[in-house]
Amino acid sequence: MDSCLRGPLGGAILESQRAEEALSLPTPSPAGAPRPAPASRMSVVEHVREMAAAGLHSNVRLLSGLLLTMSGNNPELFSPSQKYQLLVYHADSLFHDKEYRNAVSKYTMALQQKKALSKTSKVRPSTGNAAATPQSQCLPSEIEVKYKMAECYTMLKQDKDAIAILDGIPSRQRTPKINMMLANLYKKAGQERSSVTSYKEVLRQCPLALDAILGLLSLSVKGAEVASMTMNVIQSIPNLDWLSVWIKAYAFVHTGDNTRAINTICSLEKKSLLRDNVDLLGSLADLYFRAGDNKNSILKFEQAQMLDPYLIKGMDVYGYLLARDGRLEDVENLGCRLFNISDQHAEPWVVSGCHSFYSKRYSRALYLGAKAIQLNSNSVQALLLKGAALRNMGRVQEAIIHFREAIRLSPCRLDCYEGLIDCYLASNSIREAMVMANNVYKTLGANAQTLTLLATVCLEDPVTQEKAKTLLDKALTQRPDYIKAVVKKAELLSREQKYEDGIALLRNALANQSDCVLHRILGDFLVAVSEYQEAMDQYSIALSLDPNDQKSLEGMQKMEKEESPTDATQEEDVDDMEGSGEEGDLEGSDSEAAQWADQEQWFGMQ
Repeated sequence: MDSCLRGPLGGAILESQRAEEALSLPTPSPAGAPRPAPASRMSVVEHVREMAAAGLHSNVRLLSGLLLTMSGNNPELFSPSQKYQLLVYHADSLFHDKEYRNAVSKYTMALQQKKALSKTSKVRPSTGNAAATPQSQCLPSEIEVKYKMAECYTMLKQDKDAIAILDGIPSRQRTPKINMMLANLYKKAGQERSSVTSYKEVLRQCPLALDAILGLLSLSVKGAEVASMTMNVIQSIPNLDWLSVWIKAYAFVHTGDNTRAINTICSLEKKSLLRDNVDLLGSLADLYFRAGDNKNSILKFEQAQMLDPYLIKGMDVYGYLLARDGRLEDVENLGCRLFNISDQHAEPWVVSGCHSFYSKRYSRALYLGAKAIQLNSNSVQALLLKGAALRNMGRVQEAIIHFREAIRLSPCRLDCYEGLIDCYLASNSIREAMVMANNVYKTLGANAQTLTLLATVCLEDPVTQEKAKTLLDKALTQRPDYIKAVVKKAELLSREQKYEDGIALLRNALANQSDCVLHRILGDFLVAVSEYQEAMDQYSIALSLDPNDQKSLEGMQKMEKEESPTDATQEEDVDDMEGSGEEGDLEGSDSEAAQWADQEQWFGMQ
């Protein structure tokens, strides 16, 4: 026996070797064949390792749990390295069963065991025994154990603990996936400089890591700098010339330049090799939505859906757009389809929440939005849904918190600012609303959307009415078809009782598009100038686009009650016909009006 096995430590090692032999399972051999040497037998720990490699997680959990109990009752039954392996494999099986706290506990015990094993290795001198090499090679990686612990912490929403465990890994030993996780965690915690460093390290090791590229662009790293980090691989691999254009496109996305981003992605999408790419179509749909072009956004989402029926990403925005258009049946069908694909993503819950919100079931919308946030705390659409529900329930201060978080996650999305400004206006905080609108105007530039948003706040203060008019005129000069600007300009003209100008404005806006709200407002203006028949036509068109638009219903009911000369004559005729049995048609008309009046849902401009 070697000198290293003498003394108390050597005695413990000899005992563990004897215990290992006692737990070794003999390999079956044909009848008459000589029994294999003890060295060729598989130990029970090796069986656990093989089952773990084969993905038999439930079997690993049962067997490793029993073996760990045995080890607890007899500490000398397994060697330190064997106990370390059993703890890791048992923790892995718990991780697979989503028992993250229990897994963290076992991973922590495994790391403590690994420290004890390292101390033992330092005390014991090297014997040159080749048999020790395979055992050390098959030990689970300590770095991998720490990564799994960090994954558990992120699932438990304990990001600080996840960062702490990964920070403890020396930089040179960090794999690309560790750097990627660190980068995302740093970004979420607001540690932008550390996040940029980690993303760059990912790209240094894997130059085609596109999500790391998007991470850098989202942190305001210049597109040219990011592109330079991938230049060597672009030049060395054929058919990758599109990548530099792709980086340029998403650089525009993250600087809020929606128009140039749309044009650049369209140029990519038109290339034969990238035609009908679902990710590019989804990005285009999202950009059209950000630019306020809801019609093209819906078209692109539908095109992406046709190419990939199992698409989930971006469907929350698509569902929101459908709900705003009053297409609640389509929203309901979309939600059911997404739930059948996966209920572990935020998107199905947001879509269902949009259906509830636009059905005026705000409490349910609030619950569904909270569930979506629980699944994905970075879901901007879920935050907006919950914020809107809170605002409509009168819980404005809570809504403000959610809109601010949405702005933090997506500073280039105008609808996040619109929600926050609506909250300020609802609480009569016009000064705060004006400050925010001015900041948006300066940050995102003078486009039709920011001009309209600033004008919306100016309309709330009688002193700034003229400024609102100037801003809206600028917005409509840039985009004559921008619905929100048209609606706000019509509101201003209605205050000034300039109905003829309003009618001209609305007719011009409706020349190339059809929108429920515009048709309804045009009906209101036509009533103001006594054009009752055409007003009724406009209300009918509005209801054909959204049968649940309550304001259009109210407009029609109000017209039916108007005491016009024609109506008065009809009423006299009705009096004459009393008792004649000829009032069936009029009774039918009244019942139809009552049927419209029973409708409770209203889908106007939110």
